Amino acid sequence: MLRPRIRVLPDHVANQIAAGEVVERPASVVKELVENALDAGASTVQVSIEQGGKLGIRVVDDGVGMIREDALACLDRHATSKVRHAEDLREIHTLGFRGEALPSIAAVSRMVIETAAQGEETGVRVRVLAGRIQGIDDVARRQGTSVDVRSLFLNTPVRARFLSTAAAETRAVSEVVHAQALANPGTRFILESGGRTILDLPAKRGLRSRIGAIWEDAGKAGLIPVASERGTLGLRGAIQRPDLARPGFRRTHLFVNGRPFRDPGVVAAADRGYRTTIPEAARPWLFLFLTVPRVEVDVNVHPAKAEVRFGKRRQIEDFVESSIRETLEGTDSAATIETPAAMVREGTREDERFSSRPAAGAGTPVRDDTSQIHLFGPRRGPEAGTAEVEGRSAHRAPRPALLQVHNSFILAETRDGLMILDQHAAHERVLYERIIRSLDEGGGQGQRLLFPFTIRLTRPEMDVVESMRDLFARLGFEFDRFGERALLVQAVPSPHPYFDAERCMREMIDELTNGSDLMKSAHNQNERVAMSFACQGAIKAGQRLSEEEMHELFDQLFATELPYHDIHGRPVAVRLELDELRRKFGRT
Repeated sequence: MLRPRIRVLPDHVANQIAAGEVVERPASVVKELVENALDAGASTVQVSIEQGGKLGIRVVDDGVGMIREDALACLDRHATSKVRHAEDLREIHTLGFRGEALPSIAAVSRMVIETAAQGEETGVRVRVLAGRIQGIDDVARRQGTSVDVRSLFLNTPVRARFLSTAAAETRAVSEVVHAQALANPGTRFILESGGRTILDLPAKRGLRSRIGAIWEDAGKAGLIPVASERGTLGLRGAIQRPDLARPGFRRTHLFVNGRPFRDPGVVAAADRGYRTTIPEAARPWLFLFLTVPRVEVDVNVHPAKAEVRFGKRRQIEDFVESSIRETLEGTDSAATIETPAAMVREGTREDERFSSRPAAGAGTPVRDDTSQIHLFGPRRGPEAGTAEVEGRSAHRAPRPALLQVHNSFILAETRDGLMILDQHAAHERVLYERIIRSLDEGGGQGQRLLFPFTIRLTRPEMDVVESMRDLFARLGFEFDRFGERALLVQAVPSPHPYFDAERCMREMIDELTNGSDLMKSAHNQNERVAMSFACQGAIKAGQRLSEEEMHELFDQLFATELPYHDIHGRPVAVRLELDELRRKFGRT
């Protein structure tokens, strides 16, 4: 006789299985308990750990607390105060809502919950061992809740052996606290390890202040504010200035509707927003806070709520990319000359810029239609002046005092200080954006040469030229094959009076054939050709320019989308603010 093979698991076994999903390591416990504290309205959250949390975890809050019945009910699976109906799962307004959290933690540890509700004369203490309640006592305590977790994974020793070193587990716990502290700057967070306070973050309003309190080196990271809106979508936060972005380690924190989450797609979208402003290997810091209609984001797709699912992912990623791009158009993204002390200045005004300042606001120059402009060509009438560097306005600003230094750099007075331009990088940005537009529109014509010139090529170079003949033609290069390995060039583009067509073409062919870091960053053939031509065809360092030519270059640069960054990811402009200049001369 056959026996039934399917059985309903006992609660303590089911809780251990659930713990396998929710409780991966001590940091998972801290995350769940801190989220509960925040949902309880805590103004202060204190986290204490021993041996990275392997020996002990204690989370104390001053939130609303629980009455005796709730303190017992919270240990039952699927028990929650945050969801009443299935429809509530569509719009989650709290951080924690999965009923498995507390019973799952209790199932694999020794747990003591102490809590007192507002208005209650006494509180309650509940002692739990491996998921089984051991005792319930009255206790005198203030309003709020403390959860003490000891001997994590005491009944699952195999999982305990897979934990990392105490130092690694401490870092993981710190990351959890950092994320929640960034998302909740109005809450005080305290983190203790082995009885030593390693983090004490007072409640502050601004993101900049909170970032600076968590990481001492944040003041030197060159963070600039992001604030953008598109329909029902919003994005605020801070990103790293391109000239300070470096390869390797970076800090990346993403939030959606106040909830920390991980999403490589959103990070990749932000990185795309940096294209042509940083080197290919650079990894800028990102602190991004997305606001999305709750019905368009599912936060219940990951056991630990570390990931979310967007209903309109492409729209979200496009929004993030364009918001980053717009931010990098502004003056804030330009490199600066300043002391470390100046970079870590804090205050209410600075914090407000990091929370509410428009992405394309007062720091962005005037944008003009450049379709009829030719570098170093005739000016556009007597009213034409240079774009206002320190602010977007409806009128043209007076032409600054321009000075060329070492035939390579252009100095310009601005409303708030001084700006220094690299003339080659500036013209490189101008040419790149103009060529991209031109190629998208079908290209342009070159000038016929009175005396055509010949270029001899290797076989690989000839193959590249033949494969890209149409793109060369759209740039303005016209040529015919002259024997097996030579070209007869009969027409060339003329981007400026100092253009060396033969040298430019030779260098372009070499770069397109043999590759370079710049070519690796291009996403298609149009970009490769535009980058190569802009790099090789722009005016060089050492070229003397007339005052009129400097003004025309200045105008052209601040009519581009990204005037402060060249296509290699280097600065085009460096700012020296008047306040910093005064400090240098002791006039503060």
